[in-house]
Amino acid sequence: MSQKIKTKHIGIVGCSAEGAALCYTTLCTQAPKLMGPHAHPEVSMHTHSLADYVTCLEAADLDGVAALMHSSAEKLIGMGADLLICPDNTIHQALGLIRERISVPWLHIAEVVTLEAKRLGYQQPGILGTRWLVESSVYPNALEGQGLRWQKPNPVQTNLMSDIIMDELVCGTFNESSTSQLIDIIDDLKDRDCDAVILGCTELPLVLNDDNSLLPTLNSNRLLAEAALRAALN
Repeated sequence: MSQKIKTKHIGIVGCSAEGAALCYTTLCTQAPKLMGPHAHPEVSMHTHSLADYVTCLEAADLDGVAALMHSSAEKLIGMGADLLICPDNTIHQALGLIRERISVPWLHIAEVVTLEAKRLGYQQPGILGTRWLVESSVYPNALEGQGLRWQKPNPVQTNLMSDIIMDELVCGTFNESSTSQLIDIIDDLKDRDCDAVILGCTELPLVLNDDNSLLPTLNSNRLLAEAALRAALN
């Protein structure tokens, strides 16, 4: 029998079901490449109701978002988590309010994605996501901190994309017409000299990928899961 690899216990602070489930699945399916057949680190997840997060976001109540995230974090630490991740780009707006108060490392999704963009040599990614994310400083701060430029969709495109995410993708509804509209937004970013596109909503990889995008995609969900695996094995 092979010796069991010792890893850190990963805690997932969930928000939307589809994004959290995809992150968990990615962790468990990518881990065997590093750990051997069927192996993955211990993983725990806690989620508050998505409705609670949406209420706070619609009211621009980042303190409320932070309180929900902190509550999940403390529950996960109580379960033994040594490392935290949140597979929801939008609510990372509030992570800075609590990150220093958390007793275990918490990987920041935008920092992970930005480092990968820089490693791959991209200079100006486009940012996709909900309107709360696109209009926030989550990715601009991370990208500019690494000397990268960025673009975002125009307001009409942003509202359309946000509606598709919140009314369809987070509910597990996938319409070809909506996917085509998202692809059109990527095409426009390409025309504005973007050299990659950040899938800054963790449900977007369910419908967008390198096969149907004219720009290379930076899958925030997968990149965060892979970073968590590396950290858990370190």
